Amino acid sequence: MTKNRISLTVNGKERELYVRPNDLLLNVLRDQLGLMGVKYGCGIGECGACTVLLNGRTVLSCLMLAVSADGQEVVTAEGLGKPGNLHPLQKSFVEHGAVQCGFCTPGMLMSAASLLAENAQPTEEEIREYLRGNLCRCTGYAAIVKAVQAVAGKE
Repeated sequence: MTKNRISLTVNGKERELYVRPNDLLLNVLRDQLGLMGVKYGCGIGECGACTVLLNGRTVLSCLMLAVSADGQEVVTAEGLGKPGNLHPLQKSFVEHGAVQCGFCTPGMLMSAASLLAENAQPTEEEIREYLRGNLCRCTGYAAIVKAVQAVAGKE
């Protein structure tokens, strides 16, 4: 199968990649770029584990073809902060015990980052509504909401 060359800016770094027409953004991020923070959960857009930011807006990378992202900016959980210099949301998730098994955490972080970019002072209801597309199989929702509230200065 013929591969197409695409250009992405991933976590601030420009990338040239060769992808098949049916390659999912999720698989390209994980398999070609080694970004394991992007999780494969359900594969049908139900769980939010694969959530990334595309030009600042959340997308489910398990439902998006990589060729559709050509020329766009992608941010994954790895792009939010770095070890020793975590993003405030990452710090808050750790401080509030909002990570549990950690499988949903990258998607939750990306959704929360998008919410706070749109609305720096969300209510608890707005946080819960915004994160409802992200499922936590450990049911750690209370801690996750508190972590987001803390960053928003509402704890």
